[in-house]
Amino acid sequence: MNSAKHFLGRTLLGKPLTASEIDVRSSRHSKVGVLILGGFHGDEPKSVFVVERLMEELQRNPETPKRQGARTSWVLMPIVNPDGYEQRKRRNARQVDINRNFPTKNWELGNPRSRMFGGYKPASEPETRAVIRLIEKSKPHAIITIHSISRNRFCNNFDGPGRKLARRLSRHNKYPVTSTIGYPTPGSFGTWAGVERGIPTITLELPSHHSARRCWEDNRDALLQLEL
Repeated sequence: MNSAKHFLGRTLLGKPLTASEIDVRSSRHSKVGVLILGGFHGDEPKSVFVVERLMEELQRNPETPKRQGARTSWVLMPIVNPDGYEQRKRRNARQVDINRNFPTKNWELGNPRSRMFGGYKPASEPETRAVIRLIEKSKPHAIITIHSISRNRFCNNFDGPGRKLARRLSRHNKYPVTSTIGYPTPGSFGTWAGVERGIPTITLELPSHHSARRCWEDNRDALLQLEL
């Protein structure tokens, strides 16, 4: 196993934006990239917990993934929005929802008072640009972005060509598979990466009423046994 840390920039409050790469190697197979993102919203700490536990598992036991003979490069960014995470607030230090700030065709200028305000222009935020740089650098074959949601709306929400991957996750975590979260999401990461760039992209919505530990236990096998 090889591992490396990527520095992607700093937040408005000066916190580093970093991702870790972990290679599970096999000499005879091509490299497959899986990108896992957590903490887009600072008030969804369960997503950070799950990505951090996954990172620990991969570092502790790199043979855990069940892809026989595959060489998989895992890139993990547990906290996309560290300023918001520190204060347990959805938006970043400029009061922008990172998950509405991507330069999509459907980005729109919203109400600055809204908790889903996507900024005054797309990709205006350092966190957004860091994620874009990470994807351009790592060129993942698939992306899992982890969130949490209330009122029993937990699901494996797919964008782009992600239905097959969402179904594989569902076999393990038993969450429903859906192509929509149920409300408009202009400027979302899923639209930018999945719909417009054709990368299989899953928004894994954890049930907010479950403990962080249970969310990890329910999704451990689903994440570790990803097959691309």
